[in-house]
Amino acid sequence: MKKPSDWQDSDYGIGDLLGLGSQSVRKNYYPALQARIDELEQERNRYKWLFENALHGIFQANLRGGFLACNPAMARLCGYDSPEHLSEKVIRLREQLFCSAAEFDQIRQELLDHGSLSARETRLMRADQTPVPVAITLLRRPDLGPEVVEAFVADITERVQAREKLEQLNIELEQRVEDRTKALQDAILSKDKYLAAASHDLLQPLNAARLMISALQESSLPEQENRMVHQVHRALEGAEELLADLLDISKLDQQSMKPDLVETDLRNLLKGLGEEFEAVAANAGLDFRMRLRPARVRTDPRMLTRIVRNLLSNAFRYTTAGGVILGVREAGGRLRIEVRDTGVGIPEDKLQDIFTEFHQLLPQGTGGRQGVGLGLAIVERMARVLGYRVSVASLPGRGSTFRIELPLEHHLQAPVGNVLKGEVPATQGFNRAVVLVIDNEPMVRESMARLLERWDCEVLLASDELQALTHLEAGLTPDIILADFHLDAGQNGCEAIAALRKKSGMDLPAAVITADRSDDMRALLRSKKLPILNKPVKPNRLRALVTSLLAPVP
Repeated sequence: MKKPSDWQDSDYGIGDLLGLGSQSVRKNYYPALQARIDELEQERNRYKWLFENALHGIFQANLRGGFLACNPAMARLCGYDSPEHLSEKVIRLREQLFCSAAEFDQIRQELLDHGSLSARETRLMRADQTPVPVAITLLRRPDLGPEVVEAFVADITERVQAREKLEQLNIELEQRVEDRTKALQDAILSKDKYLAAASHDLLQPLNAARLMISALQESSLPEQENRMVHQVHRALEGAEELLADLLDISKLDQQSMKPDLVETDLRNLLKGLGEEFEAVAANAGLDFRMRLRPARVRTDPRMLTRIVRNLLSNAFRYTTAGGVILGVREAGGRLRIEVRDTGVGIPEDKLQDIFTEFHQLLPQGTGGRQGVGLGLAIVERMARVLGYRVSVASLPGRGSTFRIELPLEHHLQAPVGNVLKGEVPATQGFNRAVVLVIDNEPMVRESMARLLERWDCEVLLASDELQALTHLEAGLTPDIILADFHLDAGQNGCEAIAALRKKSGMDLPAAVITADRSDDMRALLRSKKLPILNKPVKPNRLRALVTSLLAPVP
């Protein structure tokens, strides 16, 4: 084997080992090699230029130590003068570069487990000890060392600030929405209080007018005057319905109307309600039939009565020929109350619209007394409160059928009689029964007196508790007491009734008449076992109340 010193005298030299030993070899391979070397040098210079002039930070480091290399952008991002200065000062990434050692440990573990990590948001520590938010992409390089990594770092300060600003704007927006909502709730509460107060003030004169008109209707008047009285009665009735609708829709919107569920004789409830519309049917020349069946349901009688009354009112309002049927059916363990009419009907595309507020079935001027479009909205919302399902089927020109489905409690064992015990037919009087009326409004007292006197009652009038007691002191003991709740000087009818009962030593039959339709008022009077009659007082309901108060206790 030749020694290296012998290679100079041999047939081939060092050039042969490099593939350049002969002229032909040098001629064939050297230019290509030189070109490749030049390309590599250009590529190295390009990467060096990109490394030094990159906008984002680039570094190579050992996770257990510090930087192995870094570019100027990385030094600027961390607040150092140069890459050399950064490498010199930061010799432990965990403690000196990352704001959170725990987050660094998590990043390191992810790199050891997966080999790379992309666009991870974190915070690095600047030279002045202030944090800078960054998005860092890391690649593990086990070929250079067990924990050597290469990284690209982007300053995301503007992004984070924009995000924080957006979050702050969202917080402020939520606060504004909350403030506006609270202000709206306060405004609605104020509106409700105003409506309650206004309703009392409006219902007082309306109540007096209704009672006076009812007294006139029972008088013998010339035909023209009788027609005028009837027209005034219709106008007052419309005003009463509108006011009651506005109050109810307001309470339903605020979910302040709570059902008072009691076991109820459905047949009696619907029969009494149907009797209210017999006169309506007679005046309109329409046929009205009731197909009822004995049944008991657990319901709020007041709300169910309002639902069926509104459906009957609409049926008569939009029926000019034929008639209306109020019926009850049983199907699948549930009861179905139906109100059928032969009226104008409703187009299929309008069947859902009719349950929205202020939506009328027909435009003004198409016949019948028009409302303002609250009746069916109240039906739908009250039914929802009670958990009942309301449906409608209709054919234009042939009529409509409204149905309310409610659970059945149980059947009655025997049919209920047509007339309640103690009921007095409308054509008869009350045989000089003594009725004490307590009301702070002179006009209401006078109107009540005129109507009750026409029913063959003797009427005692008082504006407050003191005047009512003077009647007892004069030896005049009433058979029943009808007291307004809101009296002057902070007094109320409940207190007046209690004082009269105490003074007389008797449990005098009594009822409270009030314009307050709130659940609180109903609960208060229920606790005192006092019947309630809402203003404006309808004559037929007043007659029924007087009848029940005069009925002998079984």
